[in-house]
Amino acid sequence: MRPMLRGFRYACLLPVLACGPVLGAGIDLLITDARVVDGTGSPWFVSDVAIDDGYIVAMAASLDIDADQVIDASGRVLAPGFIDVHTHVESSSHRGGLELFPRADNYLLDGVTTIITGNCGSSEVDVGAYSRRLSDLGINVATLVGHNSVRRTVVGLDDRAPTAAEMREMQQLVNRAMLDGAVGFSTGLLYVPGTYATTVEIIGLAKVASRHGGVYASHIREQGANLHDSISEAVQIGREANMPVQISHFKIKGPSRWGSIGDALDLVESYRREGVDVVIDTYPYARASTNLGVNLPRWAVSGGSADIAARIDDPQTNERIVDEMKAMLADGGYPDYSFATVAQYAPEPSYVGRTISEINRMLERSPNTDNEIRTILDMMIDGGAAGRIQGASMVYHYMSMEDVDSILRYPNTAVASDGSITAFGRGQPHPRSYGTNARIFADFVRDRKVLTLEDAVRRMTSLPARTFSFHDRGIVRPGFVADLVLFDPDKVSDRATFSDPHQYSVGFDYVVVNGVVAVEEGELTDKRSGEFVRHTGAR
Repeated sequence: MRPMLRGFRYACLLPVLACGPVLGAGIDLLITDARVVDGTGSPWFVSDVAIDDGYIVAMAASLDIDADQVIDASGRVLAPGFIDVHTHVESSSHRGGLELFPRADNYLLDGVTTIITGNCGSSEVDVGAYSRRLSDLGINVATLVGHNSVRRTVVGLDDRAPTAAEMREMQQLVNRAMLDGAVGFSTGLLYVPGTYATTVEIIGLAKVASRHGGVYASHIREQGANLHDSISEAVQIGREANMPVQISHFKIKGPSRWGSIGDALDLVESYRREGVDVVIDTYPYARASTNLGVNLPRWAVSGGSADIAARIDDPQTNERIVDEMKAMLADGGYPDYSFATVAQYAPEPSYVGRTISEINRMLERSPNTDNEIRTILDMMIDGGAAGRIQGASMVYHYMSMEDVDSILRYPNTAVASDGSITAFGRGQPHPRSYGTNARIFADFVRDRKVLTLEDAVRRMTSLPARTFSFHDRGIVRPGFVADLVLFDPDKVSDRATFSDPHQYSVGFDYVVVNGVVAVEEGELTDKRSGEFVRHTGAR
């Protein structure tokens, strides 16, 4: 907890513009003549904003206060710092991670002041130790505790149910993580080993997180033929565990289903009308990013790399894998694997940036489905031998932009990057790690007018703050933490592309983290004031 505001008390608790400091002591920072988009979705208004000890202490049309630093907004938009509800910033062999790059340059330059990691069921299990390792942070970070990571720790990667003793051990791990500050419980039900869990198992673990006031965030089981059933399962878990539900990177996969996302949105809204606190998030791109192993049936990727390779090498099992992969491909409406592009592949760097179809031709194999599947299975074996159990990191053209627009028009959709802190210049990752928020303003607000400015800001600020119980963030208001971003919406632009992803966003002129200027006139400063944000129920 930060110290109480020094030298100030509030003149009122009523309309924000009427409030101001009573005592005349100097403050840390004063922003003048700002066009405030406060995060609530309300129309913008002009105001000065005074900041001291990391908090907003006063707002009025004109404030006559001495400050150590004065920023003339000159009519630029001042918004709450963006809260990215879905990131993956734990360190790993293929991502840089927050521990290696604690300033988080790509997020700061995209206007982000707080990130939530531990998504898709993958997290640090010992949240207390993780929080102690993090230092010199440029942004605020909160974490979920991930079901896949907990299950892997206790049960391993096998396709089986936990014993009663293993279930108790998993519950204890979730409980400890929540006590240490995790903001909720996440699942990745497409991925090993979470995909082998029953709904009953997940409810039993979610209830532990619920006792601490946590959120249930889910990469649901299926985003194709069984999308509706998967949404209903997530809602059932939240309902029975008595906790809010955040459905991650909402989408419908495959050309055969494009245009039908409205039915899924209607289903979400129907549950909200029944009183279930369910919201969704998405990123503003028609392509997703995950591993190579998702192209194989779930039973085929249980266990470790040696287990997967043994199944691929066994003729009878291989035939079954190939048949099911063909069925999966046809079900999505894809004629081949040209929709799948390699982002990272350790055994053969020349594959990076190429589709599976292109790699198949590089290997001088005939351009047919059987050979492309053979290429995928070879990459699974070689990638596993190089330390990547699921083969490679990939980018997939799963969605249509029309569906992405529909999802973003839904009022209860938060903006999320699903990104990471990637070593700059390494590999060909999804551009969402660099340009998610800038793309919203440049494309969805300014160019195509899918969203209004005020509503776009709301989806990045107060909506995620409410979902994750950040009661003092996400709105520009006295008494709230001074996480702020100042920008000209006519100039903000995302530069990262799929062919050239390692490019920072431009146009976010100032980014303030806990009252400290982290970006000044578009350039990173050396000041790092980020914090590990714990859940309010943490010890």
